[in-house]
Amino acid sequence: MSIILCVMYFSVLAVLSAYGLHRAHLVYLCWKNRRVIERVPELAPRRADAELPMVTIQLPIFNESTVVVRLLESVAKMDYPKNRLQLQVLDDSTDETVAIARDEVEKLRKRGFDAEYVHRVDRVGYKAGALDNGLKTAKGDLIAIFDADFVCSPDFVRAIVGHFEDPKIGCVQARWAHLNRDASLLTKIQALMLDGHHMVENRARFGAGLLFNFSGTGGMWRRVAIADAGGWQHDTLTEDLDLSYRAQLRGWRFIYRPDVVSPAELPEDIAALRAQQHRWAKGTVQTARKLLGRVVSKDSGLTLSQRLEALFHMTPHFAYPLMVMLSLLLLPILLTVEATNWKIMLLIDLPMCMAPVGSLASFYMLAEASQGRSRLGAIKLLPALIALGAGLAPHLTLAVNDGLRSGGGEFVRTPKHGNSRGRYKAMSSLPLGELGLALVSATSAVMSLVMGHWFVFPFVSLFTLGYAHIAILVITDHLGRKPAPVAAPSEEVDEALDMAHSGIRPSNKGTLASTDEELAA
Repeated sequence: MSIILCVMYFSVLAVLSAYGLHRAHLVYLCWKNRRVIERVPELAPRRADAELPMVTIQLPIFNESTVVVRLLESVAKMDYPKNRLQLQVLDDSTDETVAIARDEVEKLRKRGFDAEYVHRVDRVGYKAGALDNGLKTAKGDLIAIFDADFVCSPDFVRAIVGHFEDPKIGCVQARWAHLNRDASLLTKIQALMLDGHHMVENRARFGAGLLFNFSGTGGMWRRVAIADAGGWQHDTLTEDLDLSYRAQLRGWRFIYRPDVVSPAELPEDIAALRAQQHRWAKGTVQTARKLLGRVVSKDSGLTLSQRLEALFHMTPHFAYPLMVMLSLLLLPILLTVEATNWKIMLLIDLPMCMAPVGSLASFYMLAEASQGRSRLGAIKLLPALIALGAGLAPHLTLAVNDGLRSGGGEFVRTPKHGNSRGRYKAMSSLPLGELGLALVSATSAVMSLVMGHWFVFPFVSLFTLGYAHIAILVITDHLGRKPAPVAAPSEEVDEALDMAHSGIRPSNKGTLASTDEELAA
């Protein structure tokens, strides 16, 4: 039995370690291709107004009364000729957002904007269906997309439109910033996680010529690339990832612009975060089911390095069921394998310590340093980030299972607060799995001390805290749920837009510095 448990334990740990080594590889790719990444703005020459192409900005919304005015006010400040800009509000709302959005669009028309309000009542295809429906009346050859929780930088279109002079470019993705980064520990961790995605993963993949994805918002597409790839499809919940891979399989190239910033609002409560992460995890697994076979095939036309990176890119959420399995295996391992000497300690304990920490530390330190932020800040948040990842693992394991079993499903929007806390709330199931795993991990923590596995104790304690903390937050959210009135539209959008307009500034070492702290205001 001890042998079987050890084989299972080390098999799980080996797979998780592979994902850890992959993170380290992405850090290396960022360093290796840093000059390519730094020179990307030079690939987008500025053009005179008379030479600029027609651009359609699509704004898909659903029950966004707290943020829709802020969104439209920011779009209205876009520094782009009005006669070459079309605004589309693609509204599937079923509440007061309909009246608010229609009224704001009418105001934009009176100001001389080519603004269109499109309201659907069926929500067929959810966001993908709304975007596809909007293309029927879109006038632009280029299509920019912003979700409701974003604030558009005034320079966004001008900064990236020049890339499309290259007829092979199908999509340009900008970096996300965070309006409420410092609202709480939860938002700080989310900001760090997203910084890792944008400032390490996206930069590494772009710099090395690997495949990466349009992030669903804060980017621009060539319209013919969308059509050539088969259009927006809604058989997965991550229509952005799906279309991105289909387009790149057709030969379209993507550009990542880390110097163009699109600030957005992070979920501030655990139910909203779990709903968002569940959708992303389920949709990514669905996309892997749909496309991974084609992508990794020798007939895909991709290089070996592109195929290997795509494998890691499309399967990261499988780490969550492995984390749950590791938590369950650890207790019997500790009970049956004594730490009798230093060799056993190195064999069992040290991998448990070093596998997650080394790669995560380098990954998020680079994410922060690339913005001119403190590396030490990333290190300080690392224990909380590990605990949050563990705490989300049971819920996201269910998402992975759902993604493996079925395609499509309901697109559950992430509630946005805007200026009204509590107006929209996500629903969470009771955290029975998290409570059970918290008890198992707590027992493992005690047994790690009893059996002498000293190195294991800090990490299994983090898992315990993560499971318990998520469970407490969800239960507290259920007990404290109250309806809230609709707040007046934000009066601080001008300040946010002015700071977004400044984008990012070069640091002394030629890296990128962020205005996230200012945007948090």
